[in-house]
Amino acid sequence: MSKLVGIDVGGTFTDFVAFDPENSNLSVWKTLSTPHDPIEGILKGLEMSDKGSIKDLEHLRLGTTIATNAILERKGSVVAYVTTKGFRDVPFIQRGKRRSHYDITWIKSKPLAKRRYCYEIGGRITARGEEFEPLNEDEVRSLAKTIAKDPNIKAIAVCLLFSYVNPSHERKVEEIFSQECPEKPVSISYNVLPKWKEYERASTTIADAYIRPLVGHHVGQMEEKFAERGMGNKVSIIKSNGGEMSLDAATQTPIQMTLSGPTGGVVGAKQIANLIGVDHLVTLDMGGTSTDVSTIVDGRESFTTSFEIEFAVPIQIPMIDIRTMGAGGGSLAWIDSGGMLRVGPQSAGAQPGPACYNQGGTKATVTDANVVLGRISPDNFLGGKMKLDAEAAHKTVSEVAKEIDKSVEETALAIVQIANNNMIGALRAQLTERGLDPRDFTLLGFGGAGPVHVSDLMYQAGIPSGVIPNHPGQFSAFGFIMTDARIDLERTAQMTSKVFDRDHANRVISELSKEASKSLHEQGHKGNIHLYRSLEMRYFGQNHELEVPISFDTFDDETINSCWELFHSAHRDRFNFDIPGEIIELISVKLTAVAVTESPNLPKLQKSDSKAVPASSRQVTFDNGPHETNVYNRSELFSGQSFQGPAVIEEPASVTVIRPEHNVRIDDYGHLIITTT
Repeated sequence: MSKLVGIDVGGTFTDFVAFDPENSNLSVWKTLSTPHDPIEGILKGLEMSDKGSIKDLEHLRLGTTIATNAILERKGSVVAYVTTKGFRDVPFIQRGKRRSHYDITWIKSKPLAKRRYCYEIGGRITARGEEFEPLNEDEVRSLAKTIAKDPNIKAIAVCLLFSYVNPSHERKVEEIFSQECPEKPVSISYNVLPKWKEYERASTTIADAYIRPLVGHHVGQMEEKFAERGMGNKVSIIKSNGGEMSLDAATQTPIQMTLSGPTGGVVGAKQIANLIGVDHLVTLDMGGTSTDVSTIVDGRESFTTSFEIEFAVPIQIPMIDIRTMGAGGGSLAWIDSGGMLRVGPQSAGAQPGPACYNQGGTKATVTDANVVLGRISPDNFLGGKMKLDAEAAHKTVSEVAKEIDKSVEETALAIVQIANNNMIGALRAQLTERGLDPRDFTLLGFGGAGPVHVSDLMYQAGIPSGVIPNHPGQFSAFGFIMTDARIDLERTAQMTSKVFDRDHANRVISELSKEASKSLHEQGHKGNIHLYRSLEMRYFGQNHELEVPISFDTFDDETINSCWELFHSAHRDRFNFDIPGEIIELISVKLTAVAVTESPNLPKLQKSDSKAVPASSRQVTFDNGPHETNVYNRSELFSGQSFQGPAVIEEPASVTVIRPEHNVRIDDYGHLIITTT
């Protein structure tokens, strides 16, 4: 067994990447996921390795969709929501925005808590953190006993007014509930999201409690079964911010796992950007059901706290900024009421899957269209382990063709182009909407279906170059072996450029530094810890903040003045103007602590001066017609080789399609570098 293993637990497959630093050997494999018991699929997959015993494993990093699926499918636990008297309905009132101003049938999304399980208690903290009304501990204890007797309630979320300034009341409530109903986990907002804006804080805290019993159960099973195999403290979970945390930390703050799985690809992309010397990457992770898009800007991931599980139901934890859309290999082609061809977001899923899988699918999908166009070989899918039914693909696409009065090839091409247009929208949301120029970026494609579409997307989006990494089908798991431990903390500290409380600001930044370092130390990271600080600021009266990085850890006259200049500059960069002399509000202080772990030195590919030799050729249809196209086996390509499109490059878990306008070069590490002719 290699010493470092990354595992990506997906809905259909669990992907494994193992790396042995002694000989720089990298191996990848897959096994079917076991949704009813994720640890079963993980252990089964580990036993499939031919690299030695599980006991020889040095470190295992695991990305999982346990928390993601529980939230998105609303399969979490019944939560008791406890709040300050008069604020019981905050999770239900939400915000005044509507998805559609003119749709009178629209119904807003429901929170993760039911109103009959929402409770109010006395006691009040002011906006300045002063105790206005003492907490009635007898009332709290009585409520705790009532909740303890209710078998439906499995977890408790506590969100009291202004607790982000002074958490003393929340801490006491947590203590009392832990005494009276110790079997029911308690999530308090100060631990989950100590930040202003009552609704967002309440929604995030409820979400943490909602998944805590489920995550606790699964992670507990993992701890037990890994311990039985001598792996105990060798396992960590990947967080939504791309860092790792211990299994115990995952049970305490499960909301940090909301986007655990997709982050691996972005972390891996950061490493690839460094290897190939590219500052700006936009990533495209296309699977069977959805496509995830993110960016690497100036060599760093992009982060956000603006995530919604459904419209206006936010989870505001720090996470890598990943935009997800319903476009995958299994996306269904359908005709709308106006007779127009549409693709997705409905999907054939893993079961029955595309028609060409021959598992009961009867509707045309993007994968079926790619088979019809010759882009995917029916005989070499998954390295030849899975035979595709080309006739079934042709039949389903022809049924769509009849409805729009087009040929089968024209219809298949239209299906692929519509799917591409959908993904172009996601790319634009990540780039042009943020003021980024696609011409400055390289497109990194991975996932089972991503490499099939990268060349087309480069051409349509005006992106000049692309990269297909090694093992694109297991690239998220690859990213996990490259990640660091990371803690993101934030505290609201409201003040302005006119009235600035220097002592309070210094106290907050000091407390965050100590808390982050302590948390990393408790997880076993003693050295090589780097601290990064930033401020959320805005002009007085604005409704949205800009995050401004700072390089100092103490506020004095010089650094305070530099804050305002940094904000003016950031505002000019983002919006192309600033307002000199305007009052600036400081809203929050943010701190990121990173314990840098040793990244594997990836092996280089054997170099060759010989010309790349195609294994075969076949006809592949592009938007400018059919082309006789060379087909290459990726395992037979060497560093330094290059060739002109059109081309198809096949490997066990994916297929890369190259347009006639593009050429391909294999770099020192075996990555496919795509450029415009």
